[in-house]
Amino acid sequence: MVLTLYKYDLSPPVRSVLMLIEHLKLPVQFVEVNFMKREQLTEEYKKINPQHTVPTLKDDDFILGDSHAISTYLINKYAKDDSLYPTEPKLRAIVDQRLHFDCGILFPAIRNAFVPVVIFDGKKLTDDAVKKITTAYEFTDQFATKTWLAGEQFTIADICCVATISSLNEIIPIDAQKYPHLYAWFKRCSELDIYKKKNAPGNKELGETFRSKLA
Repeated sequence: MVLTLYKYDLSPPVRSVLMLIEHLKLPVQFVEVNFMKREQLTEEYKKINPQHTVPTLKDDDFILGDSHAISTYLINKYAKDDSLYPTEPKLRAIVDQRLHFDCGILFPAIRNAFVPVVIFDGKKLTDDAVKKITTAYEFTDQFATKTWLAGEQFTIADICCVATISSLNEIIPIDAQKYPHLYAWFKRCSELDIYKKKNAPGNKELGETFRSKLA
């Protein structure tokens, strides 16, 4: 087994996979792909991932993009049990719904806020960006009424969603009064060792990069 992950730590999807790898204690080689230097657009990288996104996983001669696809693949192949990604149909369906929520609502919210300011020198958040973040918070608060995002069991849904939520929190801090369930869940996640080791550093850099570009 030779696992290689192409990554850029400012990316929330990358950080979700890094947390999972840490949780599973997998030996992985890392290759940096610096988006600020447009390294994802090189012909060499596009041969590996035609979408030129990160993360990208190589498992010997098998190549896979998309953080959720990578995460479920790693769990299905290497996890000792199904606790992170339950096999029981209803439990798995809830986890899957949260993962779709991450890619359909949460990640577009961070992209819509970060890219115009950092990549295109927008200088400030647009009203639309603010609306997307507050909507993301409102929905997540409703999902976070139990200990973890998909119920009482910690799953890949928590790992993937907290990577994105933590980035949104760098842009608009979570209001504990408005979103008490979200705030409590986020606090629980932020106290995990995998979060501190593999999410916090890149997330801090994302926040600093974003704030440095504001007018």
